[in-house]
Amino acid sequence: MKVGMRVRGGLLAALVMLSTPFAATLAVGLASSPASAQTVDSIEVQGNRRVEAATIRSYFKAGPNGKLDKGNIDDGLKALIETGLFQDVKINQAGGRIIVSVVENPVLGRVVFEGNKKIKDEQLSSEIQSKPRGTFSRPMVQSDTQRIVEIYRHSGRYDVTVVPEIIEQPNNRVDLIFTINEGKKTGISSIEFVGNKFYSSYRLKDVIKTRESNFLSFLGGNDVYDPDRIEADRDLIRRYYLKHGFADVQVVAALTEYDPDKKGFLVTFKIEEGQQYRVGSVNFESSIPGLNGNALASYSRVSVGSLYNAEALEKSVEEMQIEASRRGFAFAVVKPRGDRNFDNHTVSIVYSIDEGPRTYIERINVRGNTRTRDYVIRREFDIAEGDAYNRALVDRAERRLKNLDFFKSVKITTEPGSSSDRVILNVDLEEKSTGDFSVSGGYSTIDGPLAEVSISERNLLGRGLFGKASVTYGEYARGVSLSFVEPYLLDYRIGLGLDAYYNEQLSNPFIAYGTRTIGFSPRVGLQLREDMTLQLRYSIYQQEISLPSYLDNCNMNPGNGLLAFNPSPAWIAANGAAAATALGATDPSGQGLWCYSYSQASLPIRKELAQGAIITSSVGYSFDYNTLDNNKNPTDGLLIDWKQDFAGVGGDVTYLKSAVDAKYFTPLVADIVSLVHLQGGILTKIGDNQIRMLDQFQMGPNLVRGFAPNGIGPRDINPYGTQDALGGTQYWGASWEFQMPFWFLPKELGMKGAIYADAGWLGDYQGPTEWAATGEINRPGCIPPTNNGFGLPAAPGTCLGLQYAAQNVVRTSVGVGLIWQSPFGPLRFDYAIPITMGKYDIPMEFKFGGGTTF
Repeated sequence: MKVGMRVRGGLLAALVMLSTPFAATLAVGLASSPASAQTVDSIEVQGNRRVEAATIRSYFKAGPNGKLDKGNIDDGLKALIETGLFQDVKINQAGGRIIVSVVENPVLGRVVFEGNKKIKDEQLSSEIQSKPRGTFSRPMVQSDTQRIVEIYRHSGRYDVTVVPEIIEQPNNRVDLIFTINEGKKTGISSIEFVGNKFYSSYRLKDVIKTRESNFLSFLGGNDVYDPDRIEADRDLIRRYYLKHGFADVQVVAALTEYDPDKKGFLVTFKIEEGQQYRVGSVNFESSIPGLNGNALASYSRVSVGSLYNAEALEKSVEEMQIEASRRGFAFAVVKPRGDRNFDNHTVSIVYSIDEGPRTYIERINVRGNTRTRDYVIRREFDIAEGDAYNRALVDRAERRLKNLDFFKSVKITTEPGSSSDRVILNVDLEEKSTGDFSVSGGYSTIDGPLAEVSISERNLLGRGLFGKASVTYGEYARGVSLSFVEPYLLDYRIGLGLDAYYNEQLSNPFIAYGTRTIGFSPRVGLQLREDMTLQLRYSIYQQEISLPSYLDNCNMNPGNGLLAFNPSPAWIAANGAAAATALGATDPSGQGLWCYSYSQASLPIRKELAQGAIITSSVGYSFDYNTLDNNKNPTDGLLIDWKQDFAGVGGDVTYLKSAVDAKYFTPLVADIVSLVHLQGGILTKIGDNQIRMLDQFQMGPNLVRGFAPNGIGPRDINPYGTQDALGGTQYWGASWEFQMPFWFLPKELGMKGAIYADAGWLGDYQGPTEWAATGEINRPGCIPPTNNGFGLPAAPGTCLGLQYAAQNVVRTSVGVGLIWQSPFGPLRFDYAIPITMGKYDIPMEFKFGGGTTF
């Protein structure tokens, strides 16, 4: 860093000496007459322009006898210096009076930044002390220069230079100009780990936030050198080891060294792992009368035989202490104690429950929230002013405030109150931007190109509300959605969400029909535990089906379920009006047998089309259990999602739909992760209402990879139709996947490979059965067509109504995948080969999907 200063005009002499707070020499000359003869009233002020003489006199405090001695005068001189209002102060005595001569600091006119492109003027202005119309101070300018340098260094620019320039203006005013040479970002050329044996360096790079620089680093920001982030990484490494049984771990140092050849920093973490421990025993001791320690055993997340987990131990202490408070023991303190057995590598854990000091919260001060309302912050506390002080509840409140993602920093500290049994909580916050505007794009082999424009606000009006509006437009999918969330319904920790949406799914290479859906759904979410959530919801939506014109040549009479041929203008133009009339005349039954001769959609689709818009009104719930170590890139933990929806609370359809989805991640050797994925669902018919085709499960690569969307399960096999998938009311699926890194590629690229095997089944179609022949057997009584010269087949016994194959076969496949957590968003490429499949299934070996925000 280089810091320089250029001075123009008459201020050169005022800025020569850099080591003193004032440029001019401060002199105190006292006459030989006793100073005790002087009083405050005998002070004469000279040279002041803006500062009142009375104000200057007020800095001189007389003694008990009302007189000023040498000590009083010296103290007054120091007080004047500390104000920062003057660049020169002299005190002399003449004619029995004390003369205070001052030279006031100039007034700042403009404060200007030049050369800054990466950091805006507004941000720099908010960080420095020198302000327009304020007092110019040389030490303040030096401090501001250092502050600007620090801001740039935290953004990774260590080559920055800042030169303050003072321009003198009339009437004792000056302009301050900071000339900035931002330089280039200083990145991280390499990250090394020393002493790690159990976990590879590849795995530990996932734990920390700092990343090595690469050719895609310009899309991120964690590759720039930030000493605060590196220090935080030390704690992340330590906590990771403590979570996985290494009770003795120490991250001895995080060494950084600048490499001028690579123009980047070398970062080295020195680790002493120690031994991995398991829990040998868990016991509870209570010294509080009336509180049995074993009564809190159910709140311990540590069990005998499991790996020692410091994080689970902390959560256990927190929950036990909170439960003790609920039972009336407000001052109970739970302290865990671990006795190591170095031979057996076990830890005996004892929860000691004692009576803590009787301390009460006198006041909670919230500071730094310029936008967020006070009550939004205070409601995250389970304690209030006047309650017993409980450190566990304070720590929980601090964690909740951080999880809000409203603030750059959150820190809760304590200070003594008005008495020994009172404590004051200070909540210091720093606000950050909570609004997002994004333009997202993606492409997949299923949905084609897709774009989304959205605007959202996490802290709407400073009230902690969430709002989002988005518009989606793609080749096959379009829609609009509005979302609103009130996280505290009626001042309870219950989230209320409201969603309104309009979606349009167009016909595509995998689905012959399109759908239009407009709906509204309120939902209520409850956090049962940190790893358990429950959501209750109600949904009402209207859905109707559409067909492209070339498939819309027939109409179904909803009264009798029969088809009537109604050629489109395009068909008539191609085949002539006489042909249309002749076809209608040769179908006297009105059963629309000719429709299938011209690639018409299946009868269940035509029935949906004839019924028009259908309203579905349902209530449901979801229960989630999540112990994943990382929601975006998990390597360990379990995720279970169980949900049920009952349709029939009004509306036109009735059913009960149940589904479960479970994923279990396990780390194996050499950074390989095992994923077991199980899923299943059942759609239950209620009453006499027929189940619609659109309400049934449609499966493809979401169940077994290697198949097209809607590529498996029961299917209309009429050779003259579009052979649409009909869906099913039951399904199950199982998958075993191994994910492994590409060790030869830089970790920061975020690429890893996968190999997997899938198995699944979908069946038990229960949709419309008019004109149906089960299995592949022709429907008895089907009227055979006659050859009328228009290309219709004359094979007798061929049914042109609904013929469907149930295809009760378990589909299996094996494949490989490429997973990329790219700067462009998560991307995945899969190539899977079906091993077993139904006769009419549609394979699709390659699948790609992904998106980005830009």
